[in-house]
Amino acid sequence: MEKMRAMILDKCAKIETNPLKLVEIDRHKIERPNEILLKIEACGVCHSQLHGIEGDWKDIGIPPVLPTVPGHEVVGKIVQIGESVSKFKVGDRAGVTPLLEACKDCQYCKAGREYLCESSVITGESFKGGYTEYITVVEDFATRVPDSMTPEYAAPLFCAGITAYKAVKAAEPKQNKKMGIFGIGGVGHMAIQFARIEGCDVVAVSRSQNHLDVAKRLGASDVMAFSEKQPEFLDALKERHGMLDAAIVFAPADIVTDTAIKSVKKGGLIVIATVGENPTFMAFEEKTIRGTLIGSTKDMEQVIKICDKENIEVITQTFPLEEANDVLRKLKYSEIKARAVLIP
Repeated sequence: MEKMRAMILDKCAKIETNPLKLVEIDRHKIERPNEILLKIEACGVCHSQLHGIEGDWKDIGIPPVLPTVPGHEVVGKIVQIGESVSKFKVGDRAGVTPLLEACKDCQYCKAGREYLCESSVITGESFKGGYTEYITVVEDFATRVPDSMTPEYAAPLFCAGITAYKAVKAAEPKQNKKMGIFGIGGVGHMAIQFARIEGCDVVAVSRSQNHLDVAKRLGASDVMAFSEKQPEFLDALKERHGMLDAAIVFAPADIVTDTAIKSVKKGGLIVIATVGENPTFMAFEEKTIRGTLIGSTKDMEQVIKICDKENIEVITQTFPLEEANDVLRKLKYSEIKARAVLIP
């Protein structure tokens, strides 16, 4: 049996203890006629992966099994196809989102919202993860990547990109809509650009000056440093902009979510794209709070098309696969400018 290098998590632990171990495991092989085998060119490093590795999300069943190979935004070259595959040929490039597979038969799948499928299989929550050299996927859940896109550009589109795109859509963008984006990391920096394409005036909010500089350069109308002193932050916002029409929250901190809700005018809309406590909110203010989760295969195709056409900038730093622990540690302490990408 051929082998492949993989960074494996045997048990959840703080990233400082280097819980990911570089080992050799059996190389994935095509087992069904509708599968393709990808030789991985790059895998983006997502903040949610850090929560899974450190055990923060055990209460919501993540990771569902151990040992596991993390990594869920993958791009690679097709080296083999199953006998019934018609969408791809050997030599094509394709990517995989966190949605590795869904049943295609339930109410969600039939409505084109397969990412909500109750029996979905999630990339990076079994041995089918991206922190390795090969991965198999059913052809319907892979998306073509143009040859013009470098691996380090394309890989983050398959989680950060689709999450940003879908969150902006959920915030109902339109010309001159005043939209706050809270958290300007790997996802937030792309959300600014998707919102700008829709004509929104973006107010970017982050604790990090580095991220605020990036936001300004990418077209945010204004940037504001987040402060835990909520009344002061809200007063400063009101003075500069009045209240926001909508807000999107990418920062996984309850105080940020709470502040975002209070930043939006009555009747406004708040999109939460992270995990946290249920915030308190006043029903009489008629605000809408909406959750969002990646997106469909059709959404993913749109993301690739828009990024290709509009030259969306994806800020990345690349690292070798075996440095995954170190990269996740840097991510934990906000030392990554936007999106880290592992190259096997």
